[in-house]
Amino acid sequence: MYFITGDQHYGHGRIIKHCGRPYKDENEMDEDMIAKHNGVVGKDDIVINAGDFCWIKAYKSDTYEHGVYKSIRGNDAHSYISRLNGHQIFLRGDHDKWMLARGSHFGDIWSKMMDKERNEFLVVCHYAMHTWARSHYNSWHLYAHSHKELNLRGKRHCVSVDNTDFYPLSFDQVREIMVKKEDNPNFIKPEDRHVRR
Repeated sequence: MYFITGDQHYGHGRIIKHCGRPYKDENEMDEDMIAKHNGVVGKDDIVINAGDFCWIKAYKSDTYEHGVYKSIRGNDAHSYISRLNGHQIFLRGDHDKWMLARGSHFGDIWSKMMDKERNEFLVVCHYAMHTWARSHYNSWHLYAHSHKELNLRGKRHCVSVDNTDFYPLSFDQVREIMVKKEDNPNFIKPEDRHVRR
């Protein structure tokens, strides 16, 4: 099963005040989000993380050892990742400096045809977009960054934990949301499409 989430900001105490999160400190926030994640995500599930996974500042004294980025604060991205169920796919957000330090390649956009019969094509990016792959065919776009729904027209939805009660959304939940949304602004009805020969 697929799950989608974003804007967790693990280890970022100031996000509690900034976004009005219901936690007394970052430890309580981190533990609650990990428990909620593991309560719905199984070990074999796939989780798409739409950016801003954890807040680890880069310091000159930080190190990169044995494939793990270590912060002088004592935490690192792997300390969160290793506690989460599922196979994690990470997209870059604007606060994901740890990805660069790991020397790995992380994507900006993830897309997949989830169900060809239903024409359910999904595009995930940290940032909300006006158009995206197959949007003229009513594909779906999930984003984070804003930490809340932007009330954009069409089949778009914010998957920030601040918008999902700190749980990842399953693809079935995404489907329930998207079928209620209006068509994309650039949607071309099948009968209006012209086929080139």
